Amino acid sequence: MYIKGVNLGNWLVLEKWMSPALFEDTTAEDEYYLPTQLPPEVYEARIKVHRSEYISERDFACIKRMGMNAVRIPVPYFIFGDRPPFIGCVRELDKAFGWAEKYGIKILIDLHTAPMSQNGFDNGGICGVCKWSQMPKEVDFVLDVLEKLAKRYGTREGLLGITPINEPITEEMWEMMDVPNRYPPVDKEMAKGSAPNSLEFFKDFYKKAYDRMRPNMKKEAYVIFHDGFLLGAWKEFVTRPEFSGIMLDTHQYLMFAESMGCEQTLNGYIEYIQEHYAKDIAEVQEYVPVICGEWCLFNSYAVGTDTKGGQSVLNGMDFGGAEEMGAVAKKNLYGQLADAQLAAWRKGSGYFYWNYKLLLDTVTEPQWRGWDCWDLGKSVDQGWFPTER
Repeated sequence: MYIKGVNLGNWLVLEKWMSPALFEDTTAEDEYYLPTQLPPEVYEARIKVHRSEYISERDFACIKRMGMNAVRIPVPYFIFGDRPPFIGCVRELDKAFGWAEKYGIKILIDLHTAPMSQNGFDNGGICGVCKWSQMPKEVDFVLDVLEKLAKRYGTREGLLGITPINEPITEEMWEMMDVPNRYPPVDKEMAKGSAPNSLEFFKDFYKKAYDRMRPNMKKEAYVIFHDGFLLGAWKEFVTRPEFSGIMLDTHQYLMFAESMGCEQTLNGYIEYIQEHYAKDIAEVQEYVPVICGEWCLFNSYAVGTDTKGGQSVLNGMDFGGAEEMGAVAKKNLYGQLADAQLAAWRKGSGYFYWNYKLLLDTVTEPQWRGWDCWDLGKSVDQGWFPTER
């Protein structure tokens, strides 16, 4: 099965930039601080309404109509409701499996956050803090969550696989993203000691996660390791004889390419895609199946100014002087970038677009111009993304 999928991000794991209204009347920048700034009943109502309305059965029918055969669902470490004040969401995941199986769609469960975070990103649950791997009890907690997920969904028809942890950051990406400055922590004392994780830690963690999950999963399902932004570093590990049903997940965004010096032009992007994405994936695919679990069409050229690696107005960026690209030029740009990236993912085992939908107003709020391509639904409707692929 070649995987053609889309992420259901911002459903069960919140990201402020994707749905700013959820954070109204607070100064919270991440999910950790949201419940600390709202009365409990307001927080609970806001979360429950969001979850019930953001994704429903109808969305799975739409995803199927787009030509997709899989969804990647980010879930939080508190999915089972055992980490107050956060609200569990296992019932929503139960529903998703029912919907997916009705429409012939596979689900990749992605554990997207960990206590005290595995990356310090806003999508890791708490900005500027990265201490999870330094806390043995919390590492064990996550392993327990993974075992529970495997036992609950491991034999479901709709299960594609489970990812033990999303985007665990290592030193190179920590420095490139300048995490402490890009995602300044609210509590500097709490953030003290935050640091990138070692590859050795993740190899040990992945082995323990595999041993806890695999006995509870059907043989057709995958244990999917994120590459920690080091796609070529895993050959010896993933080819160990004790592993079966392993897949490697890499995330490739053009905004990362820009941070590594990619020229912000159509030709610059396409050359980078061919010389890096396609070649790197083809090389690794020789010894382990590879998916691109996150990618999109977003780029600074379409925005009209350098976004400094995908930073937005929420990072303090000012796009007031950006020139909006015309509709015809934008369609041509996105169409060629979609074709080039889809061809690169064909060197591997598939992809998941980020993201299925956003709750941004890219028309009347000019600071979000150019960000509409993160939304697959809009990208399909605008003819930017070829559904036949």
